[in-house]
Amino acid sequence: MRRLLLALLFAIGCGGVAAQDLRPALLLTASQSRDSQDLSGQWTYSKDLYRTGLTDINGWVAKSRMQRYRDINVAAEESRGGAGFYEFDMDRGPQMSIPGAWNAADAELRYYDGLIWFQRKFNAKPVNGGRAFLRFEAVNYRAYVYLNGKEVGRHEGGFTPFVLDVTDALRAGDNRLTVGVDSTHDAQSIPTFITDWDLYGGITRPVRLVYAPATFIDDATLTLRTDGHIAGEVRLQGPKAARQQVTVAIGSLAPATATTDEAGRAAIDIKAPAALERWSPESPKLYDVRFSAAGDTVRDRIGFRTIAVKGGEILLNGKPVFLRGISLHEEEFGPNPARNMTEQAARALLHEVKHGLHGNYVRLSHYPHSETTLRLADEMGLLVWSEIPVYWSVDWENPAVLRKALAMQAETIYRDRNRASVVLWSVGNETPVSEARTRFHSAMADNVRSLDPTRLISAALLVERKDGVTAIHDPLANKLDVLAVNTYAGWYGDDKLESLPDLKWQLPADRPLIFSEFGADALAGYRNDGARKFTEEYQAEYYRKTLAMAGKIPTLRGMSPWVLKDFRSPRREHPVFQNGWNRKGLLSETGVRKEAFEVLAEYYRNRAASQ
Repeated sequence: MRRLLLALLFAIGCGGVAAQDLRPALLLTASQSRDSQDLSGQWTYSKDLYRTGLTDINGWVAKSRMQRYRDINVAAEESRGGAGFYEFDMDRGPQMSIPGAWNAADAELRYYDGLIWFQRKFNAKPVNGGRAFLRFEAVNYRAYVYLNGKEVGRHEGGFTPFVLDVTDALRAGDNRLTVGVDSTHDAQSIPTFITDWDLYGGITRPVRLVYAPATFIDDATLTLRTDGHIAGEVRLQGPKAARQQVTVAIGSLAPATATTDEAGRAAIDIKAPAALERWSPESPKLYDVRFSAAGDTVRDRIGFRTIAVKGGEILLNGKPVFLRGISLHEEEFGPNPARNMTEQAARALLHEVKHGLHGNYVRLSHYPHSETTLRLADEMGLLVWSEIPVYWSVDWENPAVLRKALAMQAETIYRDRNRASVVLWSVGNETPVSEARTRFHSAMADNVRSLDPTRLISAALLVERKDGVTAIHDPLANKLDVLAVNTYAGWYGDDKLESLPDLKWQLPADRPLIFSEFGADALAGYRNDGARKFTEEYQAEYYRKTLAMAGKIPTLRGMSPWVLKDFRSPRREHPVFQNGWNRKGLLSETGVRKEAFEVLAEYYRNRAASQ
């Protein structure tokens, strides 16, 4: 009876969430092509462990002395004397480079988990009848944004962008931007406070002040469908959004036109010309696309390809493809990672995948990676698995948590719909089966299908072994286009390496399978100590035996072993081999290749030659 009641409450709380309800109020698609001001650089900050800047105990304590977002020059106030005083001064606080996680900025902040206030002063030009927006690529985890002392917005979720209209709050000339960042996770956050990676806090991706005309293009997307048509839409916002002609120009191809409806939306449907070159890892063709309407223009670089499944095959542009990949944590670059994924850092990591491992695919786990990384995957020719951090366990029976997950998923899809590299949306990772959990993931899968029916859906599932046979017993499989499993036989458990090639699998014959994870730890440089765990030799032999097992699974169509580089994880505290690092990387945290790197590279080299 209790389960029935919970299910009914869950359905009432979330069943009415339509895809259009999840669309962010502002998107500013292709904002990189707009007139904008980069606010990266040195910001001042102030720790606020007791959250006094957000509270107002008894109506006076915080308001009078501790609210960091106030548009006030504390030094000037102090120089005037008087009875009043303040217990903060954002102008004279310590400085930190933004974007970047505070955990890497100062040893005192390495394990700080809570609220920190950041301030950036900047000079802005007059808006002159247009619009001005702040676009944050990511703030982890909750953001409270104030401009010149006025609250302009809030956001929850550490890996997706959000846009705030600041037209009315922005001053021509000097401005004071204050952002409260709360890194605290709990049982209702996504992810929760229990993960196997470091929950870095801060303004971790770029912030820009973006200018647009009064009526502007908010969203513009195109994709190649399997029926040979290029389809998409353009959405305008502003006082003259209705009944506007929209022009879409794809490279040197003939432009197409459409007209917006009363809501400012124009549907695009173009028969793909024979001259259209398909995007692929071997030939990652990107077209310069221009969207124009109501005197506004935005530009993007978009590739056109199709992705589908047929029986046990994954079809890219109508042809079978094997996904030669690796999993990747974004923030892990260098011995003191700060989750500041610059173009140089992202290019270096993806170069190791593409040219070091001979890969054509990368699983971007366990959260949406930076826009820089996705655009480089487009440019370099790497297929992408994208996921949000519904990881291990969340509050499955809480409708508010589901809505939070659906909104985060929508933010990711709206951000990356124009990236040809993205072919798989994942709806979960290693979540134990239960009725509530399956309802939750099913709602996520339905949400993806509604928002983006052109891409494939998967999830990293757990497997069960009974009577020596490994199988998937998960009702969520019915919602997936591509099955995926995480398997660690030979590392966790009692299996000997020599037994791995003979392990038996029982899998559906009519759907493709991906090994979304397999791996073993190795400390770079730890060698010649017998076939012991944590040696490079053990990791390399683990790969050889697991790859031999994989070769016997007829529906296997890809893999993304765990993981490209060693990454920080406070769970991993062996004092000799780990010291706060997960050592399953094929590269050390400083980029040193381990022996297993070449094992996988040779396997992929041979795979590529045989395709």
